[in-house]
Amino acid sequence: MANEYERRVLGQTATAAEIDEGLRAHMLRVYNYMVGGLGITGIVAYTVANVPSVGGLFYQLVPVPGGFTYSATLLGWIAIFAPLALVFFLSFRIQRMSFSAAQSTFWIFAALMGVSLASILWVYTGASIARVFFITASMFGAMSLWGYTTKRDLTGMGQFMMMGLIGIVIAMVVNMFLASAMMDFVISVIGVVVFTGLTAYDTQKIKEMYTDADATDVAGKKAIMGALRLYLDFINLFLMLLRLFGNRN
Repeated sequence: MANEYERRVLGQTATAAEIDEGLRAHMLRVYNYMVGGLGITGIVAYTVANVPSVGGLFYQLVPVPGGFTYSATLLGWIAIFAPLALVFFLSFRIQRMSFSAAQSTFWIFAALMGVSLASILWVYTGASIARVFFITASMFGAMSLWGYTTKRDLTGMGQFMMMGLIGIVIAMVVNMFLASAMMDFVISVIGVVVFTGLTAYDTQKIKEMYTDADATDVAGKKAIMGALRLYLDFINLFLMLLRLFGNRN
């Protein structure tokens, strides 16, 4: 009996260790996809902003009182709105897609985000962009680690943050007509809080969605969707912090 009990305990311990190892590998895969996506976005944004032959496809200089400003071309507007369409496409279609198709869609999404974010390289100084990027990375890393390690259920916080996100979107649309600097400041502050909280919540949900019984393709697609969620949290947190602390050219 004692030997049977020991075998069961050792078997359960071995299984738990395998699950923990599998979970760590899964989370590392998620973060690798996210970082890879950010890298592609950065390379594309830099290329569009600094190579005239490429940037001219998406943006053009137009005269305004006192000088010139950049305006998106037709292709530029398509590139700006395409990432949103791809987010919905992946969210609703990924279960029916092959892993390779889902992976390709994620990389295309990241590249198109680079086109839409190229304008910030013209608006803000390079030093302030770099500074805010490292601040964002530090905040994101800390909150993602907390979301991964905490035993607290973050579902309630996540639902509250999602309500805040809806409020931010509505407020930003309203402020397009009001053009209030104070409202823009408040939106940015609330946005930092919301996307910081969503980083922890999404990390916990990605962790909870993992199961060692998943087939290879299913696990891969879960990693891509997890990376997409964390990528969006990072980018939006970065943009909100840039609005608060970025120095304009």
